[in-house]
Amino acid sequence: MLTFLVIGLVTGSIYSIAALGLVVTYRTSGIFNFGHGAVAAAAAYVFYELHAVRGVPWPIAAALTVFGFGVLAGLLMERLARVISGASTADKIVATLGIVLVVQGLAILVYGPQSRGFPQFLPTGSFSLASVRIGADQVIVVLIALATTIALFQYVSRSTTGRAMRAVVDDPALLGLTGVDPVRVRRTAWIIGCCFASLSGLLIAPTIGLEAGLLTLLVVQAFAAAAIGLFRHLPATYLGGLVVGVAQALTVNAVSGSPSLSAIPSSIPFLLLFVLLLVIPRGRLTEAGRLERRSTAQRSSVDPRLRLAGLAFGGALLLAVPALVGARLPVYTAAMAGVVLFLSLGLLVRTSGQLSLCQVGFQAIGAAAFAHLATGAGLPWALAVLLGALVTVPVGAVIAIPAIRLAPLYLALATFGFAILLAQVVYTSSFMFGAGGSLEAPRPAGFASDTAYYYVVLAVVFASGLTVVAVQRARLGRLLRGLAESPTVLVASGANANVTRVLVFCLSAFLAGLSGALLAPVNGFVGAVSFPFFNSLLVLAVLAIAGPGLLRSALVASAALTVVPAYLDNARFLEVLPVLFGASAIAAVVAGRVAGTAAAPAGASRRRRERVSRLAARHPAPAAVGGPS
Repeated sequence: MLTFLVIGLVTGSIYSIAALGLVVTYRTSGIFNFGHGAVAAAAAYVFYELHAVRGVPWPIAAALTVFGFGVLAGLLMERLARVISGASTADKIVATLGIVLVVQGLAILVYGPQSRGFPQFLPTGSFSLASVRIGADQVIVVLIALATTIALFQYVSRSTTGRAMRAVVDDPALLGLTGVDPVRVRRTAWIIGCCFASLSGLLIAPTIGLEAGLLTLLVVQAFAAAAIGLFRHLPATYLGGLVVGVAQALTVNAVSGSPSLSAIPSSIPFLLLFVLLLVIPRGRLTEAGRLERRSTAQRSSVDPRLRLAGLAFGGALLLAVPALVGARLPVYTAAMAGVVLFLSLGLLVRTSGQLSLCQVGFQAIGAAAFAHLATGAGLPWALAVLLGALVTVPVGAVIAIPAIRLAPLYLALATFGFAILLAQVVYTSSFMFGAGGSLEAPRPAGFASDTAYYYVVLAVVFASGLTVVAVQRARLGRLLRGLAESPTVLVASGANANVTRVLVFCLSAFLAGLSGALLAPVNGFVGAVSFPFFNSLLVLAVLAIAGPGLLRSALVASAALTVVPAYLDNARFLEVLPVLFGASAIAAVVAGRVAGTAAAPAGASRRRRERVSRLAARHPAPAAVGGPS
């Protein structure tokens, strides 16, 4: 127990360092940086290049990594944060997710996809304490975490810039009137946050190795620590990191004799995150920098006749796909199933203003349920598809009902924690994908050929599109748009915002499950490898790149994610593709903000003039004392 306690304190200290940097930037800018782990991963690669490849002594390499790369990353992140500061929560998440994709893609391009050993640069001597061997490097890590926490807390509490960090996110203009430059305050916070991220990546890399995916997910461990600190209290965040690390290590000790429970320890941080977000009182979880009102409505300026002609042409093109694509037809069938997934996400994000980062998890549940019902229970294919999709509805309700009280950011974090729990614990269970890790997924009788099954999926996609359009035009659609605009106004008008949230979340889960049930028979079998939890983040980023319009963006996003890679025979370019997706996601959000900022002053001036004119009409000014001139 003591051995695992020491291990937990060491790893928990690293989680604390990462979480502290995350909290500082979030409370200062209002942007929860999903790319925080990517900064940590990039710092580990920078140190590896300097020390292991170039032969730079480790103290100099460490200083250049933390105080050189960390400062540069902070300056770049502050510049990006300044541009997207007024964006919706979804756009902020997309922009920071773009950083994750870029860093992971570049790391694979330069160093390859395989994991590399990371040099142990801290002293490796050890001593005994109560029959437990404790390494000098472990002591150093714990002391660094404690010292940086104390230093950061003192800086934030006592310095002028530190105190300003607590006010800049709420009202930067008012802060500016006191003589403090809000830009300088935010820049300082981002530099501190990225230096902490760099330090955490540098300290944890010797333990887990140089692998971009694992290093990037370090920040997810820090999410739980930040939640314990309510995303704002620095000492509580530090203690939260220790709690996460110790709980994870002690769980490893507890399940060491049971292979079936081996996945539980790695899931402890995500379980804590999910539970904490559901049980913390609503008043304690306020989203920093969140705008009270936001608009997600997207009106098309295209002539209705041209739009109808475009739909007819697109429909004819989809019908002709089997005759045009040859042996790649299964790829297009999978893309059609993906359209339903993007419809489910678009309905949730773009129409109702809510966020879900577990759509691929719902897709996996639908696929597994369909396979069990069609193969194990022997139900007719259509009934198995329908029931497989319906299975996701109560699962969605289990998440939605306790989570409806959460702001969009915390709902996204809760669903992301749920997605990781699914992937690490439930996917490996016998009732999900079976003992062998995959299930047979049959096609409907009489439609076993690739061409016939493509048309079956296309028909379901067509029906799903009509359903989404009908929802948007019905009263529920108006309620969803009102929910996105202002939940307060919606409630004041007599509507039940909570019921509306649950309805749209369950409908979105149903469509995602339907997508999984359609995708499973494409290859004839389905397994956990088809539904990595990280893809829930990827589909959100790709949807943002696909542009406006719910139906059009679903088609474009699915084609970009599934069809385009099938035509890229160059392995090198396939490795570049995540970088392009990430850069495009960042560019799409930035372009949208730049365009919105440019249009805002003119619109605001026009509204101001109209308001003045209405007031003047209602309350005409009294005549001058001397009469009219």
